[in-house]
Amino acid sequence: MNVAANLAQVRARIAAAARACGRDPREITLVAVTKTHGEAKIRAAIAAGNLVFGENRVQEAEEKWPALKAEFPGVRLHLIGPLQSNKVKRAVLLFDAIETVDRPKLARALAEEMARTGRRPACFIEVNTGEEAQKSGVRPAEIDAFARECRETYNLPVEGLMCIPPADEEPSLHFGLLAEMARRNGLRQLSMGMSADFEIAVAFGATHVRIGTAIFGPRPSFTGEKK
Repeated sequence: MNVAANLAQVRARIAAAARACGRDPREITLVAVTKTHGEAKIRAAIAAGNLVFGENRVQEAEEKWPALKAEFPGVRLHLIGPLQSNKVKRAVLLFDAIETVDRPKLARALAEEMARTGRRPACFIEVNTGEEAQKSGVRPAEIDAFARECRETYNLPVEGLMCIPPADEEPSLHFGLLAEMARRNGLRQLSMGMSADFEIAVAFGATHVRIGTAIFGPRPSFTGEKK
């Protein structure tokens, strides 16, 4: 597994997709998803110049990232998995962006912890564009009210929206919907697109693409132990 070569290939594909729709590739942040991948692959990605990473679980991130962030202060870490309210304190301490704000209880807990610590990671609202029962995220019909609540009631630093389209549906429909909701709410950041569909996401305005498998290969299982 050549992480540097894979990163170079993904970057080239992002750049080509951006140029094809008249965008500047520098507008697009590659979030390298290190869920279940160990320190060796993370270090290889950092050595190849990638500084933005994504993790799905607070516990796993706590085992891998504090020492790496201390060693590489330019690294930025995004939480891209569901966040339980009882883990908010730990998440605010470790992450630089939280992409899965999806309910008032979580928004309130984040606001309280940010006020307490003075640390304000960027927030993205997760939208359940496919309205799938098994997925978290705000339903499209509720996004305007929830975005307003997050910003006006809780004073959260909401910068954008995030979505994960249904696996069996055309992703462009969901990316287009997310882009329209962001535009309507004056939000400039769009976290959408993964290994299988990030070029489509770029065409629809993605500012962040979350890519794991295309960089690091298939995921090993996470056992809760440091790898």
